[in-house]
Amino acid sequence: MPNGVRGALVQRVSAQPGGPLDVTWLATAAPRIPLGRIRLRWEPASPAGWDVTAHLGLATTEAHLASWPTAPDDWPCLVRPTLHEVLGLCSALAVATAALDLSNRLAQV
Repeated sequence: MPNGVRGALVQRVSAQPGGPLDVTWLATAAPRIPLGRIRLRWEPASPAGWDVTAHLGLATTEAHLASWPTAPDDWPCLVRPTLHEVLGLCSALAVATAALDLSNRLAQV
């Protein structure tokens, strides 16, 4: 990971096995992770592989989502299913929340 970054923000996760995992670097001074977004951090593990962690942005905090200690070099393929499922769940919850808010507003009219 380059100097001056604290991880990478997941932008897109393909539904296809072995599909792309698009990320952008997060600067050390970057604000908290946005709601429903995932930050990845990886560091070399000894003797081989990578220690990978994922954090999920919540409304008021960040939550540890998962860890993959000593993951192999192809770790993006290993973490992709978890990230894809969590992002899908966050999207579904956002839609449900918006529908509930609309329903409540219409009920007040």
